[in-house]
Amino acid sequence: MNAASGSTSSETIEPGFALFETAIGTCALAWGPRGLVGVQLPEENGEAATRARMQRRFANLSEAEPPESARRAIAAIQGLLNGESDDDLSDIMLDMSHVSEFHQRIYAIARRIPPGQTRTYGEIAAELGDKGLSRAVGQAMGHNPFAPVVPCHRVLAAGNKPGGFSAGGGALTKLRMLDIEGARPNGMASLF
Repeated sequence: MNAASGSTSSETIEPGFALFETAIGTCALAWGPRGLVGVQLPEENGEAATRARMQRRFANLSEAEPPESARRAIAAIQGLLNGESDDDLSDIMLDMSHVSEFHQRIYAIARRIPPGQTRTYGEIAAELGDKGLSRAVGQAMGHNPFAPVVPCHRVLAAGNKPGGFSAGGGALTKLRMLDIEGARPNGMASLF
């Protein structure tokens, strides 16, 4: 994928979405000519629920065979969620044209958190220049359309507590993803 344009020079990208399997369940992603437009972690009720969620989120897109750039993104996400890779997914191009500039700034900070490490909402707010933005950081994480490419699971509440998680399974899914990466907030032992 060309880092500048979000697409390869020989590939015409037709927008679409596809489902794929991971160790935590059926995930999905949607793409367009400028990169991924959304990623979906598993829904609690399985593949059919994940597909239905994608159809609601991206009503104008059809399920399709992913282009090479999306296939590479799928392989990288699978590697991370299967515990086979410590790829930080930072080379995956995202089309954030539908994301506010403020959320883009938050997501850029979150994308710099390496697998196996965590930060708090307050730490990200401080990096933005105002510790009082902690709640806004939490809200941005809750509306993250690109999990786990934007690794909101690595962002914790005060005291390194899990806080909420909008993916199916809630905070338990967040903890499972952190466990796969070897993260141990507050030195806690694995729950799995």
